[in-house]
This record gives sequence, C-alpha cells and structure tokens, in this order.
Amino acid sequence: MGDEKKLENFIKPMLAKISENAFDDKDWIFEIKWDGYRAVADLSKKQPLFYSRNGISFLSKFDTIAEDLSQQKHKMILDGEIVAYDENGKPSFQLLQQIGDNPDLALTYQVFDLLWLNGHSTEELPLIQRKELLKDALIETDLIKFCDHIPEKGIDFFDQMKKMQLEGMIAKKAESIYSHNNRSTDWLKIKFTNTEEAIICGFTEPKGSRQGFGALILGKYRDGKLIYSGHTGTGFNNELLKQLHEKLKKIVVKTSPFETAPKTNMPVTWTKPELVCEIKYSEITKDGMFRHPLFMAIREDKEAKEIGDTEKKSTQKSKSMKTKKPAENTEDDLEKDSEITLNRHNIKLTNQYKIYFPKDKITKGDVVDYYQSVAEYILPHLKNRPLSLNRFPSGIDHSGFYQKDTGDSFPDWIKTTKVHSESTDKYIDYAICNDKATLAYLNNLGCIDFNPWNSSLPDLDHPDYLVLDLDPSKKNTFDHVIETAQAVKEVLDLIKIKGYCKTSGSTGIHIYIPMGGAYDYDHVKDFAHILMKQVNEKIPKITTLERSLQKRDDKKIYLDYLQNRQGQTLASVYSLRPKEGAAVSMPLEWDELKKGLKPTDFNIENALERIKAKGDLFRPVLGKGIDMMKALELLQDVE
Repeated sequence: MGDEKKLENFIKPMLAKISENAFDDKDWIFEIKWDGYRAVADLSKKQPLFYSRNGISFLSKFDTIAEDLSQQKHKMILDGEIVAYDENGKPSFQLLQQIGDNPDLALTYQVFDLLWLNGHSTEELPLIQRKELLKDALIETDLIKFCDHIPEKGIDFFDQMKKMQLEGMIAKKAESIYSHNNRSTDWLKIKFTNTEEAIICGFTEPKGSRQGFGALILGKYRDGKLIYSGHTGTGFNNELLKQLHEKLKKIVVKTSPFETAPKTNMPVTWTKPELVCEIKYSEITKDGMFRHPLFMAIREDKEAKEIGDTEKKSTQKSKSMKTKKPAENTEDDLEKDSEITLNRHNIKLTNQYKIYFPKDKITKGDVVDYYQSVAEYILPHLKNRPLSLNRFPSGIDHSGFYQKDTGDSFPDWIKTTKVHSESTDKYIDYAICNDKATLAYLNNLGCIDFNPWNSSLPDLDHPDYLVLDLDPSKKNTFDHVIETAQAVKEVLDLIKIKGYCKTSGSTGIHIYIPMGGAYDYDHVKDFAHILMKQVNEKIPKITTLERSLQKRDDKKIYLDYLQNRQGQTLASVYSLRPKEGAAVSMPLEWDELKKGLKPTDFNIENALERIKAKGDLFRPVLGKGIDMMKALELLQDVE
C-alpha cells in the first residue's frame, strides 16, 4: 500500500446502509456511488494526511492526488472516494487495485463531504450546508473534483446511473449531521443487480462440513467455443446443495469440456455442459470472468448453446424472468447475521461469503473454518499471550490495519489484559485468544493471521522462547533463506541447542529456541544478537545485521534479532497469512529444509492434513528452556 504507514489517530468515516429501491423524497439528496477507495484528506495541519477508512496512509500510493491536495488554500478535512477509470472513462475498481503496475492510471478524488474548515468543525451542520461550504472552499483540479448531487428526484437519477453503467447511487438525508464510524440510515447505498445465465461445466469437492459440492465451475460460449468464466460457491442452502448435486451426478464426464482446463483450489468433477443457471454478479472482468458470482436458480427454460457473452440479455428480459423468484440464500440473505455457539458463547458471523483472497476465491467463512479445524494445534501457541490483531475486513486486496487496543468494543467474555505503553503513556487492553469462540470472533473481525507476544501471562516480562527472524530482501530467493536457516542450525548444533524452524508463510523463515521464561527480554535479545553475529560471520555474502532499509544491501537477508523485544510479534505457527496463495506458517523438520521448498507449499487447502500427519512439531518450543550460560560457555570454547 505504498508507504504502508498506519496512523495512530484518524477519522473513521460515516458509512451507508444498504437499501433495495430508489425513491423520490424532497428531504433527500442523491449522489453517484463510486466504486473505489474511501479516503479522508486532513489538510488542517502543516503536514497533510491522506488515508483510507482504516487509517492506512495513501500519500505514497496516490502521490499525484496528494500533490494536488497541497494546492488547496483552505485548512480543511475532506471525505471522498478515490476512483480509477478505464479507457472508456468508466470507473474500474479492478484497475484501482493494480495502481502499482500502472502509475499513469486515470484517477480522481471525488470529494463529497466537509468535516472541518478553517479552525471549525462542520460535522454538526446539516449535510446540505456542508456541501455548500465545500463547493466554495474546494479548488478543483484535474484530479480533485467536487462530487455534486441532485435533490429529490432519486428514481430518475438512479435510472440515469444505470444507463451510464455505474455501480449505483447514494441517498443522503439533506439535514443529516456527520456521524463518525457509524453505518447510518441517514445514508443509503442503492446498487443495481447484474444477472446473467451461465453453463455449469463441473463442480469441486466440498470443504469442511459442507455437503454435496464446494463450487460450480461456470462457462459460456464465445465464437462457438466454450470458455471458462469463473466459479461460484455461494447462494445455496443445504437442501439446494443436495438436489443440485443429485442432478449433476447424472451428467458427469471424465474429461474437461474446456479446451484448457482451468486451475482450481479443490479437485473437480467435470459435467456435460448442458445445465444452465442464473447468477448475480458485481461485474465482468476484461478476460470474461464473473466477479463475485452468486447462484440464483437453475434455468431449465434455457439451452446451453444459447449462452454466450455476445447476447444483450440485460435489456431483453421478459416479464416472467423479472418476476421469477430466485433460489434461497440470495445476496440479501447472505448479508444477514448467522450465529454459532462455541464454548457456551453465541458468536455472530457476518458476510461469510465475502471474498478474502480474490485470486484464490477463498472466503471469510473459509478462514473461520480453517482456524476451527486447527484449533487444537494453534491454541496452545496463543494461550495467555497478548495479540496484535492484523485485520483485513475487506480482504487482502484492501487496506489492512493492526489493532492492539480492544477498547470497549469487544464483548465481556473475550479475555483481555492491560499493558502499559511507554510511548503513549496509557494502558492498552490486549486481546487474549484461549478458545475456539475467541478464534471465530476475531476471524469475523477480519483477523486473517494471529500475532502473539513471545511471553505469556502471568509473567509478561520473561519470554517463553527466543525468535530468529530471517527476513529476505527483494533480490533474495527462498533458497537463500533456506541456506541461511541451515547456517543457523550449524551454529546451534555447535553449542548443543535444539532450535525449531517454521516458514513465516510469507518470504522468510522463523527459528524458535525455548527459553522457559527463565530470562528477561534484554538477556534473550542480547543472546539472539550473539547467535546472529555467528551466522553473519559464516555467510557474510548473503546476510546482514543492518536494520535500516536505506543502508541495507538489497541482496542480503536481514538477521533480525530485535523481534525479541517486549511487545514485538510474529505470525504464530499454523497461522494463515494475508498473502496470495493463503499460505500457512508451517513448522518443519530440519531435514525438510531443502532447496526447492516454497512457502506456498503449505496452505489453507493442505495444512490440516499435514499437521495431523506430523503432529505439533512446535510443541517443544513451549517446554523446558535452554541453559543460556552453558551455551555461551560452549560458544566461547568454539571461538
């Protein structure tokens, strides 16, 4: 995310609730619903701030907009949306996500609200007055635009948005005040429904407790050739899964109906391309893939040969099609909360079909299911440890943020511990995860990975283990990291210490040494430094102890011993990582650490099977600690 800076204090913007239908009302105004990144521009101080709704700085990622913001003459706080446009001038969220690969992308910052102006808060003023002040105060540029509105005529405006093929509209009460971090009925988002027919060409195996099948493989004809157009695992209830599975089993074939079989995360059973379904989707990508497809109904009145992407179906629907009742579990149903009971606590799970890993088609529900499946293995490594919560509520392609302080927002049954922060001179309530209920609750908040302290209650001053973090630079391969880990093993063998290694789940390797809470953080950190010096002396060409990125050779692996300070955290063993591929931080036996190994070899699909086969290889990390003085004496003898 550019400079990836997470702000400590930031404004969480006002949000809109979903509404079904457009309406006319003299007390409301109507704006375009932009498909982009929500962004707050704080120009009230000497140094401007420009950040996401989660407090992630946009100053580097969208530096051209930031530059135009510096031209503003008034001290203001603005609320708006960053929008990217394709070659036809249509907003494209897909392109916006690829800004790093396309720095010349056409962008605007559509500003629709004013929170503060020249020393005075405007939040208590009616919206219509805030917009009048904004229009006068804002200097429009090529990139910064005032987002206008129309009063009263919501239905006509909505129809116009549909003709322009935009995402929808936002309806706002003209007299509404600005309410931070509140999803209010004073603001409503009204979107269009895109539906289309697709051919069912196969189905994947189900995961977890799901019965029947996991997802339908979809296709359509282009120029007479069947092409893959995505897959959908949403929109089904248990009865529908069972009925459709029975229907599909009757048309199973051995080979793929596509010329080139698509890659899938689960094994596929192919079917004759005969059965047609209707889906709801958010958009069709340039390569013809449905984005966020959701199953609605089987279309027995359609033949597969009719289904092609050249047809203009959206404007040719018959009355019978318009009134056709979709299958159960449509998108509206999916937005409703569901409840599960774990450890005698009721946990609301929301939007379980939200895509968290877009390229891997892994949902929020898949993340919840994964952690429940490995709970008996991961929970001992989280028990009684303060957690830094790494939250990605909109999935890994959106801004994530770290949360340490639970504040007053968490339910009473979530265990927390107060820790004094010297930097802020206040107490922080850290979450503790000791059971399945807390795992599920935190996953539902968007916690994809878990980052525990090295020490645990009741003694947070003495770590249970030492961590050696092998952190590669951009020009290192994973084979270089493996070579470095092997050098660490040689050093540990010399001083008769047993270490335990795991993939980080990203690009590095972590090596843990049990300490048993016998030493304080300073002693453990100093010992880690000594070990890393030994490693650096063995392989100086590919390793460094230089912490500064500016000074560090980008061909060398950073031997990070500073993770052994109180409050520092790394992704836990068995934790998922918020990276493409949904890799898992996996413990390894030392003889498995060979060139050719990849971090993504261990992922959400195969982790449980491996863990069950190997057992908890990391359990000794929580056991009896080493004798540090004896190890230092041996090291002195070696030298």
